[in-house]
Amino acid sequence: MAEIVGGFVVPHNPIMFYAPDAPSAAQKQVVLDAYAATARRIAELKADTAIIIGCDHYILYGTECLPRYVISTGEMDGPVDQLPGLKREPIDCHAALGTHICKEGFETGFDWTVGRAMAVDHSVAIPHHYMVKPNPGMKSVAVMLACGVDPYLPMKRAWELGEQIAAAVKSFPGSERVVVIGSGGISHHVGDERMGEVNPDFDKRVLAAVTTGDKAAMLGFTDEIILAEGGNGAMEIRTFACAMAAVGAAGGQVVAYEPITEWVTGMGFAELRAAA
Repeated sequence: MAEIVGGFVVPHNPIMFYAPDAPSAAQKQVVLDAYAATARRIAELKADTAIIIGCDHYILYGTECLPRYVISTGEMDGPVDQLPGLKREPIDCHAALGTHICKEGFETGFDWTVGRAMAVDHSVAIPHHYMVKPNPGMKSVAVMLACGVDPYLPMKRAWELGEQIAAAVKSFPGSERVVVIGSGGISHHVGDERMGEVNPDFDKRVLAAVTTGDKAAMLGFTDEIILAEGGNGAMEIRTFACAMAAVGAAGGQVVAYEPITEWVTGMGFAELRAAA
């Protein structure tokens, strides 16, 4: 059977590509080194598949239709929002695993929206670029959660979705070694008067919940707390909750953290241990 062998939470900041030299050279290097470290760790885990949990930013799904959660089950490419140095290209999708997760979800009360020919935005493409591509031969499954614009997927449901992903991977009739990547903030404001504010205290509390596997603390980040202390962009920590649940909330360790106001985001990286 397939196995989840580890996980990560990482940022997906597109400003890195538009203004790569805006922060200090030291801060920029911390971020690049952190991505490189996660890619090496994926190789050490002998992973051959990544489930990348990102979110829509009103780029893929507009006012006509806002799905709660989507999974890739066929061809995939991205990012649709092409960035300097990150152009749209095919992404090798593990369609069979995505389809299996979806079907198992249907049987257990999770009504997945499927992407049989799915485009992704930078929330999936950036971690894929830095973490998956350096490991040739890996395939990916993309999961997109409704945490970019309201109505937001409830945090509790994001956690439950991670548990469903874990159960489905375990029942998949293959020998895949899977890593789960939660791709999101931490603190940042998008398109409002507070854009540019970063809250290291909030960020460190989130990373503490992630690295201790503290479900209660993670679910305790209500929308009101997130919006007041982390900003509307920090609603993306739902991807962290989903990844935590998928690996079994066994804790982990911080890889790096930098509050980078020039990139308007608290940039946090952590490795998640897979539950025994």
